[in-house]
Amino acid sequence: MSQRIIVPPIKCQGIKTKLIPAIRNLAPEGPDGRWIEPFMGSGVVYFNIQPKRALLADSNPHLINFYQSVAEGRITHITTRNYLDREGVLLLRSEGEHYYHVRERFNNYGDPLDFLFLNRSCFNGLIRFNKKGQYNVPFCRKPNRFMKAYITKISNQVRAVSEIIARNDVEFICQDFTRTILKSSDKDIIYCDPPYIGRHTDYYNGWNENNETKLSDLLSEIPGKFLLSTWHSNKFRNNPFIDRYWSNYYLKLHEHFYHVGATENNRNSMLEALVTNYEIPSIGQLDPSLTPA
Repeated sequence: MSQRIIVPPIKCQGIKTKLIPAIRNLAPEGPDGRWIEPFMGSGVVYFNIQPKRALLADSNPHLINFYQSVAEGRITHITTRNYLDREGVLLLRSEGEHYYHVRERFNNYGDPLDFLFLNRSCFNGLIRFNKKGQYNVPFCRKPNRFMKAYITKISNQVRAVSEIIARNDVEFICQDFTRTILKSSDKDIIYCDPPYIGRHTDYYNGWNENNETKLSDLLSEIPGKFLLSTWHSNKFRNNPFIDRYWSNYYLKLHEHFYHVGATENNRNSMLEALVTNYEIPSIGQLDPSLTPA
């Protein structure tokens, strides 16, 4: 019987929800040290693997602030429901204009519940900031976005992740991936889900070849184990950095869809590469003949 997938309250493009079963199968069980994520993002991997000890980091302070607020009990399923009930009414009455009021308020004060509101009512679920660090994604054009059922869904997601955080030893920290990886020991497991080089990203600080090179160099020198997600190919092109940085490790491919296009025609299948520096019986070296169906 398959395990239930925990969906977190924060959404982001490239979220690994559909890859959770594959990541679960590849993740070593019962690490003696910590589960470390230098690119926490939505948190979906941690909330489904649920190791007892974890260091969850990200360079986006708003992601960390949100989950730290949950960990400290400042955001609960009740406060979430009350907030979304109130703001949802204002959104509907203003025919969507209230979204831009919340966006301006968030850019001035950085309230984590405002971040949640924007994340769940913006266009295409983007997390995108301009060079001044201001959230700049437009409204999704659905004034009735926060219907009762949708508010209940989000509130239940907050409750689920808060319960997981409460029963485990979890540290949230905003910092560069380099510092996070350098904190690891031989007993730790590092899971990396960096922004995908060569593809659209909505990360707080962007990603380029220099970052990919630095990440590869750091992971090649860690004393423990790592598991990494990256894109391999789609029907239009291949990721040229697979061979350059990751081909000497163990790779397993999974086909799935990223729902980032505005229309179904733009939502094509792709191959995801899961990379490890440790061997598992069910995992083998990359077969270069594999291409998306």
